[in-house]
Parts: sequence; C-alpha cells; structure tokens
Amino acid sequence: MYKLYPYFTNDGSTGLFSPDADDIYHSTYGALSEAYEKFILPAEFENYFKKNNEIKILDLCFGIGYNTKSFINFFLNFIYNETTYSDNIKYNDKIVTDNEKYKIFIHAVDTDKILMNLSPFFISNKNNIKNNKLPFENEKIKRMLSKKPKGIFYLREEVDELLLQKIIENIDKESEKILFSFKYRKYFSNYMKGLYAFYKNKRYITNPVSKLIAFLHNIYYLHISKRHKSTLNALKLFNFNFITNNNDAREVLKNDNFIYNYVFLDAFTPAKCPCLWTIDFFKLLFNRLDDNGMILTYSNSASVRNAFINAGFFVGKIYSDSQKKYTGTVAVKNKSLIKHELSQYDLGLLKTKAGIFYRDENLNASNEAIIAAHKKEVENSTLMSSSKFIKQYSKS
Repeated sequence: MYKLYPYFTNDGSTGLFSPDADDIYHSTYGALSEAYEKFILPAEFENYFKKNNEIKILDLCFGIGYNTKSFINFFLNFIYNETTYSDNIKYNDKIVTDNEKYKIFIHAVDTDKILMNLSPFFISNKNNIKNNKLPFENEKIKRMLSKKPKGIFYLREEVDELLLQKIIENIDKESEKILFSFKYRKYFSNYMKGLYAFYKNKRYITNPVSKLIAFLHNIYYLHISKRHKSTLNALKLFNFNFITNNNDAREVLKNDNFIYNYVFLDAFTPAKCPCLWTIDFFKLLFNRLDDNGMILTYSNSASVRNAFINAGFFVGKIYSDSQKKYTGTVAVKNKSLIKHELSQYDLGLLKTKAGIFYRDENLNASNEAIIAAHKKEVENSTLMSSSKFIKQYSKS
C-alpha cells in the first residue's frame, strides 16, 4: 500500500520525507518559503510580465506542487494589484478581452501520480505548529524542526481550487483512499476534501472554461463558500492551462514540442537521482528553453553547474535575501539575465573532481548505472580533488 511520510515544516506548510531516497522533498524551514525563495523570487516575474502576457513553465519533479502553487500565488497577487474591479472585470481601466488576458501554461512532470493527485489537498497555512511531532522516526528532521518558524509566505485560497479543477478527473481510487484516510487527516484540508466530494457528486466536468465559471458562479450564490468568488474572478482575468505527465522526465522532454520561458528543476539531489542532472538531459532542456528563458534549481553542485555550462548555458547563482547566502543556480541562454555571476572560487571548483558531471548518453540509464559510471570517471581522473583546491584557495 502507498505510504506518505508527511510533517509540518516551520512555515506551516506540509513537507514530505522519502524513505526510498532517504531525503526530504522540502526544506524543514518551510516548504512554501523554500519554493518562493529558490524559484519565484529569483525569477523576477514582475519584470517578465511588464513585457509579456503569456508564459510557459515546465515544473520538473512536481511532487506536492509547491513550486507551481507558489507561482500561481505570486501571479494572483500580481494581477489583483494590477486590476480594478467593477461589475465588469477591468484591467488598466478597460474591459478585458480574450486577446488581452494573461495566458498561463504549466506542464507538471512527476513519476508519482498519487502525490500529484493529492497536491491541492495538502495544508499550506497551518497556524499553530507549536507541538509539531513527526509521525515517523528521523532524528535529522527533528533537529531541523526545532529551529524558529519563519512563516514568511501565505498561500491564497484560490490556488488549490484552481489546481483541483485541472486534475480532478485524474484522481483515482487509490488517491481517494489516502485522501480520506484517518491516518493522514491532519495534513489534508477539510474544506478541499469537501469541495472535491461536491464536485464528484455533481458530476463536474472541467471543460470548457465557460462551464466552470458558470458552475463556480452557482456555487457562490448557493453560499457554499466566499472562496469561490475569488476563484471566479481569477478565471475571468487569465487563461490557465495546466497539464500533467507521470512519465520519466527524460522521455517527456524527448517528445515535447513546447518552448518554455521558465523551468523549475526540483529533482532529488544528484547523488540520489542523477538521471535528471546529466549533461545529456541538460542538452534536452537547452533545446526546450526560450532564448530569454531561465532554468532555476536549488542545487549549488559544481558538477551540476559544469554540466549546464558544457550543455551550452551561461550559469549564475541564486541569492536569498532572507538567509543572506547563495541558495541555488540559474542557467540561461542570455547572459544578461544573470544577476549573480559565479565567483572565482565557484569557477575553480568546476575544474576539480567535484566538477565532473554525470552522463547518460542514451537518456535511459538507471540511476545506479549513472552513479557507478560517474564514480569510475572520478576515480580515474587526474584532476585536483576539491578538498585540495579548497585548502589552496583558502591560503591564497
């Protein structure tokens, strides 16, 4: 039977632990905060939307969906700040036509279909986690959870509703069993579970959008919830296209014809899941990225950065203002988009054994095979070790 290992992170959002990878899906300081700081803020979407009204995003390793949710959250805040409301929805003091609407396209990829199905239901804004206890044993996570909660970001209620109406037809009986399980009850929103039950009872059909708007309009006037009015307004302001794919990302990219403005690369670490960090996979991403597009990832790995460079990208760093440190990497085709360039220290590391990147020439090797081949290449390399380089650099 499928098992979850959830816990509340320090900003009140739900995090997950993977025993198979022996790794966490999200930082314990806050799953939602991490998504914002590593994928949303460094992307500077405000500047993007000053020049564009259409965006295509590829969300690799969707998981619970915090990166996509955080983007939708940012976007809703953005358009609500930009929009003046009356009986007719207006933008910049004029009625919005279909041609003037923002167009949002998100392609979410993850091999775990159940997690994707459950993503709209996970609690993101728990107010009181003072007595937060893990429902499983993991000393490392326990220690990290002892840190002071940050609670920087808050997820709008419309976000999960917008996701639910896009994936509701994909939710299967196994996902339902987990969703309504007593064991996981405190991690799922009762409101969203009730809304899902209502949708299913009414034999709700997601398309076309006009039917959805009419449906939500009727729900609002039936006094089910004020939340639906906000969701209704959001749907009038932009076209939202969200598709899911539960296959190996390598196969997805080989058969993908979309050109993306942004890519969120959020796979488990290269040491655990190297198949999505190889130079060969990055070459696929290069062909799928717009000339002014950007790939964002939490990884600071020298091997990852070197793979990006050898795949044809310019590479920079992500800086977190709240943490006062560099927390990730950006890869672009247009060098002018890089805000924080790699330092001499970073560039030096690329020339050591730490910079030897993973390979997957046929894009079908297992993680175990990729790790074994990489280990052998490192052992046979005549490059300086990273430890020796660090010692030399510190003395210079």
